Amino acid sequence: MTKLSSIQEFLKPKEMAVCGVSRNKKKFGRVVYDTLKERGFKLYAINPNMNEIDGEPCYADVSQLPVNVNHLLVATPVSQTEDVVAKVISKGINNIWIQQMAESKAAVDLAEKNGINLIKKECILKFAEPVTGVHKFHRFINKLFGTYPKD
Repeated sequence: MTKLSSIQEFLKPKEMAVCGVSRNKKKFGRVVYDTLKERGFKLYAINPNMNEIDGEPCYADVSQLPVNVNHLLVATPVSQTEDVVAKVISKGINNIWIQQMAESKAAVDLAEKNGINLIKKECILKFAEPVTGVHKFHRFINKLFGTYPKD
């Protein structure tokens, strides 16, 4: 299980790239992007089929991100996650959150083999404050049953 301190450290800069942002406001990649924006995060969107999102640049690929980006949330289809992780490693980004349902064993193994600070099997919206709605309920249930991350 991921340590709570690792999650808090990942979220501390309030700046990250989000790989898998969608035009469709109902898809998770877009929901997480919009929600984190509302919560004050500085975000860099990644989607090869978009040039901008809400007037801000959208990068086609991890390799195009500004050099200062050191945190990345992966919210892609699982079939794309290993390729994203490989590009993240090449770019020198060393903090990755692979959103639950986006992870594959190969992607996780690749990240761990390369010493990446990795968060997996967790939903970022349960931790990025203020937590609201269904994510607040999920967090409550996790705490109730002892499955919420601890140190």
